[in-house]
Amino acid sequence: MPRYIIALTALGCALPAAAQENSTIVVLGGVLPLPPATPAYGSVTIDRDRLTDSASGRIETILADVAGFQQFRRSDSRSANPSAQGATVRALGGNASSRTLVLLDGIPVADPFFGYIPFNALVPERLSLVRITRGGGVGAFGAGAVAGTIELASATRADLPLLSASAFYGSRDASELSASFSPNLGAGFVSISGRWDRGDGFWTTPENQRVSASVTARYESWSTSVRAAVPLRTDFELQAHATVFRDDRTLRFAGADSRSEGMDASIRLIGRGAWQVDALAYVQARDFGNVVISATNFRKTLDQRKTPSTGIGGKIELRPPVGKAHVLRIGADTRYATGDMYEDPYSTVTGLATAHRHAGGDQTTTGFFIEDDWTLGRLILTGGARADRWSIRNGFNDSTSPAGVLTHIGYADRKDWRVSFRGGALLRLSEVASVRAAAYTGFRLPTLNELYRGFVVFPITTQANPALKPETLKGFEAGFDVKPAGGVTLSASAFLIHVEKAIANVTVNTTTRRRQNVDAIVAKGIELNASARRGDASLSASYAYTDSKVKAPGQQFDGLRPAQTPAHAASTTLAWAPERGPSLSATLRYVSTQYEDDLQTDALPGAFTVDATASLPLGHGASLVGRVENLFDKAVITRNAGGSIDLGTSRTIWVGVRFAR
Repeated sequence: MPRYIIALTALGCALPAAAQENSTIVVLGGVLPLPPATPAYGSVTIDRDRLTDSASGRIETILADVAGFQQFRRSDSRSANPSAQGATVRALGGNASSRTLVLLDGIPVADPFFGYIPFNALVPERLSLVRITRGGGVGAFGAGAVAGTIELASATRADLPLLSASAFYGSRDASELSASFSPNLGAGFVSISGRWDRGDGFWTTPENQRVSASVTARYESWSTSVRAAVPLRTDFELQAHATVFRDDRTLRFAGADSRSEGMDASIRLIGRGAWQVDALAYVQARDFGNVVISATNFRKTLDQRKTPSTGIGGKIELRPPVGKAHVLRIGADTRYATGDMYEDPYSTVTGLATAHRHAGGDQTTTGFFIEDDWTLGRLILTGGARADRWSIRNGFNDSTSPAGVLTHIGYADRKDWRVSFRGGALLRLSEVASVRAAAYTGFRLPTLNELYRGFVVFPITTQANPALKPETLKGFEAGFDVKPAGGVTLSASAFLIHVEKAIANVTVNTTTRRRQNVDAIVAKGIELNASARRGDASLSASYAYTDSKVKAPGQQFDGLRPAQTPAHAASTTLAWAPERGPSLSATLRYVSTQYEDDLQTDALPGAFTVDATASLPLGHGASLVGRVENLFDKAVITRNAGGSIDLGTSRTIWVGVRFAR
């Protein structure tokens, strides 16, 4: 991997569960306690039991337990183009970049160039929990949280057995192997884990559209991770993390291969004394390549040979002792991203390259933040602000002809300040009921990909736009949480958000789209969540309704829904999991109609799918496990470009063995 340095994604961020906001329990490999006003922003938590019991074994499908979460398309990380795997919530889609800030142990994981999330490297068994906050964020790295934050917490010492392993065999000659070894290391611990999977893949092309060049969505990926946590003294802990991964996929046509790879590393210092400290630094080294095959003569039309990128950043957060009624957080963070795109277009007649293109640039965001939670009996007030200095620099686009003639375009550097705020209130009416409200602002820079790299998904070419401006957010939400009976929790939120200068793929003509800032996307809706547990049985459910519209006076798409955004999304998981004996679970999901494009000419019909898992203990830490994805083999349309269709995961059956001691 050229230009790669081993990387470091530290943290242990084993976020204490939402019910333990003020817990002082120290968990080795964990983080500082959550501030007491955290529930004011309506977070939803996915626990480790769920993370280790899903039909797909992939984090992106587990995140869909929280209705409203979506990627750009409905495909998972076996059959989507990696560069299309942005994460967002609240029906703010419309392009493939992430409007939601995704953190692993407090560190941004999005690709520095594209903004997509490398889901294949985020293995669920390595996590202790996930917390999804669908509103805006102002704290550390909050500059990217236009549509909320997804916080992934690595497994702590308490979560990890000494040795665990699993082996599965699935439909279409698919294999999945994983293992971890987590011994104590003096007073600390180290965890070494790896995962590899491959498959011949399902048909993404409908039978009536297949041609001689059509192939199944073959895939192969692997990742390895090393994480360590060591106490330095009674109130300080050092955590370090490194991950290396690679993912190869073939999409639709023979030769239409994509490749993504990376090496990330981080180091983190946690101080739990009178002055609490959370300091971290990280580096990311990534690359991406992709070949585009013509859908008419099935020859190579574009070779996006490589897109090397580097991300470097860090944070320091201090919590000074200001009295029991206050939790004050002050700090600063910075992120630097640089990347280059190298691609060669090819003539489908001669088979020769017609040009050599090279484009790229740099971005920096440095923010200073302050936030305080003030407890007044049953009322908790919270408020915070960020000031960010951002810059977009050294942008260029070069094209060299086969004869060696260079055409160079350079773009002017840009920089500015952006100030963001958020505030909220949480009122505990009783031991079983509370109400909350929050308001926030925020912003997101366009990615280097949006600025400098176009792409082709036949028959549509989407052009880059180096003049894109940052998106800005204003939002408000209110809701309540109740526990009407033991083991039962209900919550509801209503929200209104307004994203100005939203970046969208705008139709220019029947074969061309261009990334542009539109006046605004306005989304309003409701989110409902419920969970219940009685004995060995449990249920969790989530529903989101979003009325999302593009505001673009004078444009054809004014008043229409943004591309790729459903109005309704729902997910329910029912499980039977006794402490001893067989366990069963089923997950039902529904997503309503979406549209491929901004003009709503190509529809993606609604889809209802069912997944299921079963486990039978064999003794001595071993279990026989069965998993079924898309049990009823529902045809889920993930792309519709003028009638050219791609399909999502077909029924996939897995059988395997899992071991933990």
